[in-house]
Amino acid sequence: MDNNNPGAFKRFWNMLKRPSAKYSLIAIAGTSFVAGIIFWGGFNTGMEMTNTLDFCVTCHEMRDNVYQEYKETIHYTNRSGVRAICSDCHVPKDWVHKIVRKSKAAFEIWGKITGSIDTREKFEARRMTLASHEWERMKESNSRECRNCHSFEAMSPELQKQTPYKKHMKAREEGKTCIDCHKGIAHHLPKEYVEPDE
Repeated sequence: MDNNNPGAFKRFWNMLKRPSAKYSLIAIAGTSFVAGIIFWGGFNTGMEMTNTLDFCVTCHEMRDNVYQEYKETIHYTNRSGVRAICSDCHVPKDWVHKIVRKSKAAFEIWGKITGSIDTREKFEARRMTLASHEWERMKESNSRECRNCHSFEAMSPELQKQTPYKKHMKAREEGKTCIDCHKGIAHHLPKEYVEPDE
């Protein structure tokens, strides 16, 4: 700005006093960007909070039933000290599948409100239906959540006992997925369940 030119100073001052569409758009865009980051951070934090073991067992339907069974399994306590929690098996890691699963899980609140499994007897009466839905979901995803930790490629013939190793390699050749053979690995099988013939 030229101090020797009073007109330039006046134009500059008028520019500061007048609202400008250009600068208003920058302010709106900047504010929207910051608000988006805050919203996304809050949303993601809330989403991750619902993936904790503590959250999963806050309702007595889970705490008194499947959680007690899970605590007796190798996924809860094992020689390596690695623990798989509810969300490791029941919630996809990638964002798109996670949002789909969380959206479907929101409808499970209706079961809580209506008390469809609020007693041990009601839970046992619906166990086969609940398990079948989960087995179907896992089958459709090629046991995606199991494969976050387990893979045929990482199985060692030296470290794994030969009988399970051979079965795993046969399953891989036949295009089977984890849930085809490993139902009841973390929870009791429903009393109506019948093991299919091999």
